Amino acid sequence: MADSEPPLLDVDGVSLQFGGVRALNDVTFQVATGELFSIIGPNGAGKTSMLNCISGRYKPSTGSIVLKGREITHLKPNARADLGIGRTFQNLALFGHMTVLDNIMVGRHHLMKSNFLTGALYWFGGAQKEEMTHRREVEEIVDFLEIQHIRKEIAGTLPYGLRKRVELARAVALRPDLILLDEPMAGMNLEEKEDMARYVVDLNEEWGMTVIMIEHDMGVVMDLSHRVMVLDFGRKIAEGVPDEVRANEHVKKAYLGEEDELLIDEEEERVAS
Repeated sequence: MADSEPPLLDVDGVSLQFGGVRALNDVTFQVATGELFSIIGPNGAGKTSMLNCISGRYKPSTGSIVLKGREITHLKPNARADLGIGRTFQNLALFGHMTVLDNIMVGRHHLMKSNFLTGALYWFGGAQKEEMTHRREVEEIVDFLEIQHIRKEIAGTLPYGLRKRVELARAVALRPDLILLDEPMAGMNLEEKEDMARYVVDLNEEWGMTVIMIEHDMGVVMDLSHRVMVLDFGRKIAEGVPDEVRANEHVKKAYLGEEDELLIDEEEERVAS
């Protein structure tokens, strides 16, 4: 990001409290347009809480969140989606009774312009043409994520790894400027992780999406990320390029005090391959 270019996302002094529990404590960071920015930390560090504040599921107790120069701290989730924020969830949130294509089309809903009247005049108004346009967009995403073979399957019947891919497809269907990925590779085997990592990089580099990712696999985080922020008990304890974060003493202590903790997953993958 050039010095004169404002950040895409500016999070300033965000705290989040539930009763007597402080999930986030005065967290400040910025994400530049085109970055792949990862948030890491031990379980319970506040990572998903931060994504929930950015996407609008939670309202911060204090602090502000600015997207593309506009404060969004008090906007509802659907308004933030309209402004270009998409996300996936740690726990799958697909419509299990719907087909893969219909799940992805849900991600296009806020982009549709047809109202009740044009919908009623489907064959005479613009609704039919609009739906065809959105269907083409969905098919492009299906091709990109290599899920052509399951496009008409019921989402709830799919293996876990494919359901994770469908959830990513639905978030991508929104065509967001900023996509929030909450553990996109959790529960996957090595081959599935490699595929998902490739999709994330392509979304960032080829589709032009700025990415904020939570991921526990430190090998993936250090390989893919432009910058990394570390949370511990709701506080930011480090931020920087992967090598800086890897060498940070506070980060080492946060990960059970083991100096090589951040390298364990990466080394295991190297041995396995």
